[in-house]
Amino acid sequence: MRAVVQDHYGPASGLRCIDVPVPVPEADEVLVRVHAASVHPDVWHVVTGRPAVLRLMGSGIRAPKQRVPGSDFAGTVTAVGSEVDSIAVGDNVFGETLPMIQWVNGATWAEFVAVRQDRLLTMPTGLTHEQACTLPTAGIIALQTVRENGKVAAGDRVLVNGGAGGVGRLCVQIAKADGATVTAVDGPDKQDLLRDAGADHVIDYTSEDFTLGGARYDVVLDIPGNHSFAEIRRVLEPDGTYVLVGHDQYGREGRAVLGSIPRVFALMARSPFTDQIPRGSFRSRPKVEYLNALTELADAGHLRPVIDRTFPLEEAAAALDHLASGRARGRVVLTMMS
Repeated sequence: MRAVVQDHYGPASGLRCIDVPVPVPEADEVLVRVHAASVHPDVWHVVTGRPAVLRLMGSGIRAPKQRVPGSDFAGTVTAVGSEVDSIAVGDNVFGETLPMIQWVNGATWAEFVAVRQDRLLTMPTGLTHEQACTLPTAGIIALQTVRENGKVAAGDRVLVNGGAGGVGRLCVQIAKADGATVTAVDGPDKQDLLRDAGADHVIDYTSEDFTLGGARYDVVLDIPGNHSFAEIRRVLEPDGTYVLVGHDQYGREGRAVLGSIPRVFALMARSPFTDQIPRGSFRSRPKVEYLNALTELADAGHLRPVIDRTFPLEEAAAALDHLASGRARGRVVLTMMS
């Protein structure tokens, strides 16, 4: 089969597309013929090796332990292991190959991938493979941000900073589905994407600093983390909640060694002294529960992935560079089948 391989950390130009053996599924795994795989920021981090700390977090010190990048996928099941009882050959499925740690390669940038049955699910109705493959990683982060950390409830006034990105757009849509009034912030060329996602109010950050406005919010979901907590508190209700996701803008923010980890830990250290910062937790629910929630939202019409551009597998480096350029208006996807 054809697969993208990464021999070392560095620019996307170092990726190669070569022939490798088709994986053999274990007893609790299924073999999926991949139709589409997502190109997202966590893949960029592992390919480039930035921030450097991720190499100590399971990716590999000198080179990635797993040579084939990618984590999200959608495709068709071609074989099942002897212990598989929830998925059948011929099912169209989507999922994520990784455990909850995202900063490792997951081998989905290939024509076939072997996946544990508890890390995939039948695809939501009405979505293409290209759309479905964009949901798992970004969707799990968005569910944790909106529901578990932000605890968004019906009637809440929610601000999503960075609302047009992969995670941000899903945060907008999930908060709307849960009954919130949502204000979304992003650049001037993405205001239409914010409205299309269902935002009640939109802000162009180049012409308005939301932290200086008169509006107050019950929950602020901060994807890029380009404002300090002190600035955010100016627009946060006294009993409100601030949730930082943190996005290093593909290295443009510096922080090449530790990334956003120091800021996240600093907020966690403050959480016992203010109810505005949720207590940090590294626990999460089983992956299939998140996939079920995403499927329910998509089937109900609440999640509408927008695809900016698709690239063939052989152009994986160009796809990753396009993502990192910041020009993408929607998700970037690799396609393996014509």
